[in-house]
Amino acid sequence: MPARIRTIVDPTFAAELARLRQRCGLSLRDLARAVHYGKSYLHDLESGRSRPTTEVAVQLDQALHASGVLAALVVDAPAVTTPDDDDRIAYVVDHPSRLDARTVELLADALAAQRRLDDAVAARLMLPAAVPQCRAVQEVAAQARGPHAPALHEVAAEWTQFLGWLYAEDGRHGKAVRALTEAADQADAVASGVLAAQAENFLGYVQRHRRNPRGIVRHFLAAYHTPGSTVLQRIGDGVQAAHGYALLGDRAAAVRLLAEASDLVEQAESASAPPSAYWLTPTFGRMNIGLAHLALGEETTAADHLRAGLDNLPEDQRDAEWTTEYRQALVAAGG
Repeated sequence: MPARIRTIVDPTFAAELARLRQRCGLSLRDLARAVHYGKSYLHDLESGRSRPTTEVAVQLDQALHASGVLAALVVDAPAVTTPDDDDRIAYVVDHPSRLDARTVELLADALAAQRRLDDAVAARLMLPAAVPQCRAVQEVAAQARGPHAPALHEVAAEWTQFLGWLYAEDGRHGKAVRALTEAADQADAVASGVLAAQAENFLGYVQRHRRNPRGIVRHFLAAYHTPGSTVLQRIGDGVQAAHGYALLGDRAAAVRLLAEASDLVEQAESASAPPSAYWLTPTFGRMNIGLAHLALGEETTAADHLRAGLDNLPEDQRDAEWTTEYRQALVAAGG
């Protein structure tokens, strides 16, 4: 059965539609004539009672001369489950004791798809759906029993971590810290060094955007030394801790960690990234190496690493929201 399409609508769409219509001096009736939709339907869109399709958003954008602003607030995302799959998940949500391997697999696949979608869609668009989804998975995991419960607990830990990342990416730092701290505890409960290290990594990201060098060092070093993390994770955590030390003016500690990370790169030649951190590659790590060198005042070296990392990102990641800070760093480095 082919994947269905689900529409993600930015919560600001309704207000933006009303603002743009009023800016153009159009009544609802005027706009309805221009786009050939009913006045009542447009009223429901502006009040938030109806959700637009991408086609409707594009037509309204063109009619209001919005230059793509309105259309960008509505995105189609392929669904990874079929109606039968959805029924199966809904049944388990209502009857957690009936948890089976297939439902765990479906939930893991849905989470993996959303993590990939985050590379193309702004976090603010994803959060309205991500919050209740995460809550539902946590509730099922708390009540699940039997042989498949441990696997669901691991999925739930990763889902909490992803929610924390979305909050961090959207600049909601307080909520991000709470979710990521909970994710770290859940990762420890399922004995996953990979997830525990990634939660600390994301906490370090929050501190970087809070401009707190000590927090950067604290969390990235915690990730770097987490038992059970992978070599690719340790490379990234080491160089980002080095960045924190460089911001603190501790050049010796920064250089030492960069050297350790360089030694780890040799071990990582044939390493694969864990599914929960699929973006990790030695090339990806060069962007964070660039941040560290920039903080050390080595602009030319920083620009070389940042450019190499950005230029070698997979096509579906090149416009991701999280790449912004690296592009800004490249400009600061004179690249």
